[in-house]
Amino acid sequence: MSYAKVLCATLIGVGGHLVEVEAYLAPGLPGLHLTGLPDSVLNEARDRVRAAVLNAGETWPTHRITVNLLPAYIRKTGSAFDLAIALAILGGGGELPIGPISQVLVLGELGLDGVVQPVRGVLPMVAAAAREGVRRVIAPLANAAEAALVPGVRVMAAERLANVISFVRGMDPLPEPPAPVVRPEPAHPDLAEVSGQRLGRLAVEVAAAGGHHVAFFGAPGGGKTMLAKRLPSVLPQLDDEASIEVTALHSVAGLLPRGAALIRRPPLQAPHHTTSVAALVGGGSGIARPGALSLAHRGVLLLDEAPEFGSRTLDALRQPLEEGLITLGRAHGVVVYPAQVMLALTANPCPCSISSNQDGCDCSPGAKRRYLRRLSGPLLDRIDLRVELRPVSPASLLDGYEPECSAVVGSRVASARSASAARWAPIGRSVNADVPGSILRSVPWRPPGTDLRLLNRLLDLGTLSTRGYDRVLRIAWTLADLQGLDRPGSDQLQTATGLRLKELV
Repeated sequence: MSYAKVLCATLIGVGGHLVEVEAYLAPGLPGLHLTGLPDSVLNEARDRVRAAVLNAGETWPTHRITVNLLPAYIRKTGSAFDLAIALAILGGGGELPIGPISQVLVLGELGLDGVVQPVRGVLPMVAAAAREGVRRVIAPLANAAEAALVPGVRVMAAERLANVISFVRGMDPLPEPPAPVVRPEPAHPDLAEVSGQRLGRLAVEVAAAGGHHVAFFGAPGGGKTMLAKRLPSVLPQLDDEASIEVTALHSVAGLLPRGAALIRRPPLQAPHHTTSVAALVGGGSGIARPGALSLAHRGVLLLDEAPEFGSRTLDALRQPLEEGLITLGRAHGVVVYPAQVMLALTANPCPCSISSNQDGCDCSPGAKRRYLRRLSGPLLDRIDLRVELRPVSPASLLDGYEPECSAVVGSRVASARSASAARWAPIGRSVNADVPGSILRSVPWRPPGTDLRLLNRLLDLGTLSTRGYDRVLRIAWTLADLQGLDRPGSDQLQTATGLRLKELV
């Protein structure tokens, strides 16, 4: 037999695509030729595969070997093809009966000594194969537990090429994957640690309940960063669908620990203000990889000291925040990563960052305005909640009030999210922040005209933009859900307007 075929997979963005690895051996000058749009890493598989086959005790065919990767129009990236290429070549040369793995997904990089090394993106690749009806997978031992997270798939762990060859020949079975290591995830900081700042605590609760973006402005030491970092602690645990999405993104980025279970807690990404555009939204040579924005999918992206970020970096967030995904075009193709995040910004009032009630700040009003204008108007307009935090007074520190912990606030958030999910299920939405403004302004969801007088006046004066008008309505619905009301009234609309407009100017 001079032809053999083995199933493998490649990544395009966060999605896997099934690939057929064909090997054809013909008379001619010995050599290995790869076709089907392989990248540079895959082209180097020639030497890796040959050395691994020889070190596994097998004979390398003395033929002209052509390895084709179908479909040919999809660019193939990475080293996950090594094991499949080796098996296809041995099968094409008649050294290996290829029948036992005819409908088996084979993944793994080969070391020169024949050890099967782990690869990134195993979870989405196995999920793609499962959608095509493939129910058996051979994966590196280090990735086997990750591959087993896909339901309905039997995973076999490969440690060395020689072990896989013995399995194909029917001599020795491959071991089952080890059980996922359920590591205790680091606990998020608790809201109980924040003293005072009842307005800021309310903003955190509303943001979590409705999926709203939030910005905290104020002097240093007022609790802006503390509140923003505690936002994930009041979010509900991820359901199965969201958990698989988040875990797949971390797998594609190569950040999933060996043998890890599904990620259940909403992620928090807090990049430094020197972060580049590519590191924030995604990028890199070849096919772009996910950035901090996508790694925060279904969680929180915290930009602490936001005015210190570059203006291009901040403005790159505008479209993804609106659409919930990021589209990255490169020379080798276009990829789309999910980016449904809650954005949390913090900003000081001026460059010197000295509290307004202390002596020493000599920043002019113009300097303060220029500093805050680093946050562009279009970006701020996309942030629902904009709250100015005053310094915590001694009275509020010593008044005996015990702030609620994250678990108590989180229970209210979960109830509010359940109410909004039930209400918006017919239109395919679950949180108030995602509901189109046209729906909120239409019957039967539009509040009575008497309750909308303040909003209409602010819109006429230009204090609120049309986008801001809709966002106030969304915040009001979230406040109503937190209070167990069927719909928002004038009190909720007034509070929502205050949470929208309390910003430094």
